[in-house]
Amino acid sequence: MNLQNLPSSLLQELFEFLRFPSVSANPSYAEQTRACARWLCNKFKSLGLESNLWETTGYPVVVARNSPDPSKPTVLIYGHYDVQPPEPLDAWHNPPFEPVLRDDRVYARGASDNKGQLFAHIAGLELLLRNSNALPTNILFLIEGEEEIGSCSLPAFLNQHQRQLACDVVIVSDSGMVAHGFPTLAYSLRGITALECFVKGPSHDLHSGVYGGAVHNPIAAAARLIASLHHPDGRVAIQGFYDRVRPLEAWERGAVKNLPIVEDDIRIQTGAPSLFGEPGFNAIERIGSRPTAEVNGIGGGYQGPGTKTVIPSEAFFKLTFRLVPDQDADEILTLAEEHLRAHCPPGVVLTIQRGHSGNWFFSNPNAPYATAAREALREVFGQEVALLREGGSIPILSEIQKIFGVECLLLALASPDCNAHAPNENFPLENLQRGITLHQTLLRRIASVFPTLRGSQPSPSAEQRARSTC
Repeated sequence: MNLQNLPSSLLQELFEFLRFPSVSANPSYAEQTRACARWLCNKFKSLGLESNLWETTGYPVVVARNSPDPSKPTVLIYGHYDVQPPEPLDAWHNPPFEPVLRDDRVYARGASDNKGQLFAHIAGLELLLRNSNALPTNILFLIEGEEEIGSCSLPAFLNQHQRQLACDVVIVSDSGMVAHGFPTLAYSLRGITALECFVKGPSHDLHSGVYGGAVHNPIAAAARLIASLHHPDGRVAIQGFYDRVRPLEAWERGAVKNLPIVEDDIRIQTGAPSLFGEPGFNAIERIGSRPTAEVNGIGGGYQGPGTKTVIPSEAFFKLTFRLVPDQDADEILTLAEEHLRAHCPPGVVLTIQRGHSGNWFFSNPNAPYATAAREALREVFGQEVALLREGGSIPILSEIQKIFGVECLLLALASPDCNAHAPNENFPLENLQRGITLHQTLLRRIASVFPTLRGSQPSPSAEQRARSTC
């Protein structure tokens, strides 16, 4: 692929987008996060789209669209402008919000998740508008600023503005390719739910010689609680945890076998000495189709150099659970809380605080627009499309699917080594260019399918649905 075809102005704008430290999780970045939303809004206006910032209870939502034509399908492109915190800063090869181009990759926080993937669609639309007087579809962008903290404000916004956001299909590029250069349609995402646990012992830190053996150490108690979550073979030990898990169908296990990766590729990607997990499933199946209980952080006691002989007064640990169809987040949290309280040792007090939750997502990869998307991916990448259950979560996607009642298509543009959520996050220029081409090809493919669907299905078009809810 000739990377010289990328206009330098597009790269400059991508760099501008990436320079905003739009970290939604950290309130100290609030103004920069809002500035990023304003930049997006102005970018869409420069393309001739109607573009607005809609306030929510959190960060604003950017909504942009062209003048709709009732004879054409409406394609809603969802993305997010917020990014993960950049820490640990000393692990970056360049400052995380000062993007650099190295070895045909752009390095910056948000380069792949989600600014680079989102920008490929924006740039694809810009080039399409330059070369054509009319778009093959209506286009509608919905860009939020809270995806990395659970999209807390978006469900209410979607329900409130359902009429204005009526669409025929939703496109999302916020996921990873199964392997670099391989077109990937993710038809499922895991959900997520979180707990934070606090273990309180003595009223203050104690001298471990004077009081050691007389009181329970909160860190030791926390370690016992964490260890109780899994059987030695990797299965989650919480009673009832697997009761609602939808089993893999035969075609899904066949799709996994056809993927262009094997278990050892996963080991190499992670840098782990060996793979480990629930028996009866290979690593790829475990990542996409099995639920997990993960320890994301633990703390307590002395953290400085050398030794401090202390029994700390408290400890904490953070848990998240990745959920699959048909698990319920509230039910899993209740089961986890019951398990932890039942296994809490004497001499300490356990306090549990619930965190954010996001539902799992599942779609039919053989539905009409999904088939059109697979044809577009095949045309752009020149290879058969990988069908994948993605292990990550996009909390709002199931809400979008439920509210609008349309197909949601996950078209990955990030390579496995893009380091999303990690230091040295990056986005290959090759992926950017293919994403630009994919956007244009996809709109044409969707437009070609729409007349058949409109003629064969009793369900109304987006424009009809919008009018009916006025």
